[in-house]
Amino acid sequence: MKKEDKALLIDSLYETINNYAHFYVVDVTALNAQTTSDLRRECFKNDIKLQVVKNTLFIKALDKVGNSDFEAFKPTLKENTAIMFCNTANKPARLIKDFSKSHAGMPVLKSAYAEGMTYIGADTLNSLCALKSKNELIADVIAALESPIMNVLSALENREESAAAAE
Repeated sequence: MKKEDKALLIDSLYETINNYAHFYVVDVTALNAQTTSDLRRECFKNDIKLQVVKNTLFIKALDKVGNSDFEAFKPTLKENTAIMFCNTANKPARLIKDFSKSHAGMPVLKSAYAEGMTYIGADTLNSLCALKSKNELIADVIAALESPIMNVLSALENREESAAAAE
């Protein structure tokens, strides 16, 4: 590969890293062409960009971003690697978990950058699945605020009904 082509790929990866809030580094070594195609299809359905990368080029793109948290990823970038880019932190984790159940445990999570934190190793997959998206957190806050208000309104309605029945 020519040096100019590598520079273009590094720039492309740099832009992709900056365009997505979260990314997962996964091992796709044991996936055949059909299974890889199935994984790509599932990623597309879930608004996840799946990109197979050369490890050295991805390392150079991470260096170009300049985030010191990304240093932790370098040891995990070995063998065949694919990157899952997404703007919802837990979607790739849930996809990996569900997909690997029916495909002999593949793909395997190597590392992830989600919600501003670095996760290393396949054992962090359950933690990543449990992450809540911004919309889920907002819904939880609204539900928590709504519950006491609904109790007060219900009590007021019951009081009015009791007063009307007494008259």
